[in-house]
Amino acid sequence: MKNTQVLLAARPDGEVKETDFKIASSVIDEDIAEGQLLVKISYISLDPALRGWMNAGTTYIKGVEIGTVMRAFSCGEVIASKHPDHQVGSFVSGLLGAQEYAVSDGTGLSKLDVSSGKLSWHLGILGMPGMTAYFGLLEKAKPQAGETVFISGAAGIVGSTVGQIAKIKGCTVIGTAGSQEKCDYLTGECGFDAAINYKEEDVADALKTHCPDGVHVFYDNVGGPILDTALGHLAKGARVVICGAISQYNKKKIYGPSNYMKIVTARGYITGIIVFDYIKDYPKAVADISGWLESGQMNTKEDTVKGIEQFPSALKMLFSGKNFGKLILEI
Repeated sequence: MKNTQVLLAARPDGEVKETDFKIASSVIDEDIAEGQLLVKISYISLDPALRGWMNAGTTYIKGVEIGTVMRAFSCGEVIASKHPDHQVGSFVSGLLGAQEYAVSDGTGLSKLDVSSGKLSWHLGILGMPGMTAYFGLLEKAKPQAGETVFISGAAGIVGSTVGQIAKIKGCTVIGTAGSQEKCDYLTGECGFDAAINYKEEDVADALKTHCPDGVHVFYDNVGGPILDTALGHLAKGARVVICGAISQYNKKKIYGPSNYMKIVTARGYITGIIVFDYIKDYPKAVADISGWLESGQMNTKEDTVKGIEQFPSALKMLFSGKNFGKLILEI
């Protein structure tokens, strides 16, 4: 059976280029071994983390090797199985890669309850991004009702989910986005108290207006200068959660905060979130978020690109702000 795959062809030098990938075909053996399952992939998740995985070396996970299938979260239907825990016709997600079919021994796979929402949601609000938002906010930041939560890159799937959970927990929520349309989405559909268009507004001035008592929680998805700006507006006891730094991923030298002593005067702390640390608690998070979606307390937005051949160009959308909502590749 023919299997179209996206291979890593070169390590990016700065911005991701389409030539960093190669679309190739292989033949996949449908006669799988005992203990294996064959998955027909329906959706591939395009996440900022992929940019880091394209680099050499090891951070919290080893970089993808040149000439191998690009690592990515994917989901799909089990079409053949010799694994006792996975039945034909069931749905799974995991690091199945950017390809049409994947053979797995079941390691790292999550069984999906498609009755709890669209299949693609399990790569977004019910998948790794949603889990990152849930645990990064509730376990790392521990927001209290009445506090002010400020989120950079708030119109993305992680940021918008963080903001909606914070509202459910009784917080005032402020976010940044790069267009008026995205700002309107945050205040209109996601219930944010205010949204700052960082391309047209002075973020520092806007924070003075919207956060007169300071920022109790800063959830950073962007990094760079906006981290410095947020540090200058921290309330006493503030918590800063570093989730990502999408503004810096394509740069050869990462901008470091010069305003870091503000964390001292705030008597606060800066921490990071790696979602894999919470795998055993995913079911609770999925149940909570599913309940909030069903009750109408939360919503989510997807930006879908069709065709596995579009993987290289679609991934670049993440770093230009062209996507609006969770970026998904539909096969």
